[in-house]
Amino acid sequence: MTIVTAAAASVVAGAALLPNWSAGAAVGADQPTVDPTTKATFQKLADAVFTERTDALLDSGKARNKPLSSRFSGDVRMSSTLSDDEKSALSQLRTRKSRLRALGESYSAGNTKVSLDRTVVQGRHATVQVTETTTLTYKKVSGKKVSGNEPKTTGFQAHHRLTFTADANGNWQLSKIRETDAGYLAVNQPAKPSIKAAPTTADDNMPQAARSATTWPAPSNPKNFSASGYDYKAMAAYAEKYWSNYNPAYPNFNGQGGGGDCTNFVSQSLKAGGWKHVPGYVYDYTKWFGNSDIQSDSFVGVNEFSWFALNSKRATSLANVYQLDVGDVLQMDFDKDGSKDHTMIVTYRSPQGVPYVTYHSTNTYRRSVASIIASYPNAAYYAYRT
Repeated sequence: MTIVTAAAASVVAGAALLPNWSAGAAVGADQPTVDPTTKATFQKLADAVFTERTDALLDSGKARNKPLSSRFSGDVRMSSTLSDDEKSALSQLRTRKSRLRALGESYSAGNTKVSLDRTVVQGRHATVQVTETTTLTYKKVSGKKVSGNEPKTTGFQAHHRLTFTADANGNWQLSKIRETDAGYLAVNQPAKPSIKAAPTTADDNMPQAARSATTWPAPSNPKNFSASGYDYKAMAAYAEKYWSNYNPAYPNFNGQGGGGDCTNFVSQSLKAGGWKHVPGYVYDYTKWFGNSDIQSDSFVGVNEFSWFALNSKRATSLANVYQLDVGDVLQMDFDKDGSKDHTMIVTYRSPQGVPYVTYHSTNTYRRSVASIIASYPNAAYYAYRT
């Protein structure tokens, strides 16, 4: 990832150009046309919206006089309803920033860029697919629990679907933003109360993981990195290599509904560190295997992975999430309905005892467990020592 030290200056410079952008939307006999200039303005409005979300998390101490998105008017602008929704989202993110600050974590700089992937126009409706790439720089704060030795940055890629609607004059309004990754797991995305994983079939023989506490500090439980024979550094290296550029040797389940690619990615990382295939029937949770052609449910399913890991003794439950270390696995149940929704792998642990997780859906690099908990304080957490 690239650390952009002048992110704030570049955003301000870009903002000065916004009033001069023209959408160039022409009105045809039946519908407005979307020319390259219009598409560029769609992209720039999206960039402004997601940059505002990133800025809401920064510990810069100085707010903008005017939101970036408010500079758009006329040919392309945000609808009043969505504008109200975004104000609510920014308020939620500022609350998240306060919870993070209480844990000793802050961001000193941020950089958000949006690329336009696809535009489809049907009548007076335009559906725009974009990819957001954001980097946040961790701020070093002295005298706090989490400070001094964190990674320099955390970063993610998120995919969004934007809906624009044109009026009779060919003016476009951004009316809806939908996240197309599995879950709302980007650092700057407002949390949603309920996220469902793919359905699972359970029976009484399946082992159940114990919930882990999220209190700081955690009881001491150091990891023995030589006892299992696994290469935990290789697990972390694999995850950090493929967090945004997917390994073509495996299928990519992101954006395909269901549970996304999170467990598939973690299984690949564990395999890179020495977990061996247990071949057999794909629906048998006591089996575990995955390649380009076929994957067991335990290789790609959140709950099935938990059942396999515990039943095979390749993993044991940890009492507290802050006991996690490199190569360990963290799972979440967002709505506490008993079905786990998301899987992540630890790729770094600070000397202060804070684990940092890397995951797919949304593709994320070295996000602190403190940040996850600050975003989802009411979720249930399951920590596994591998």
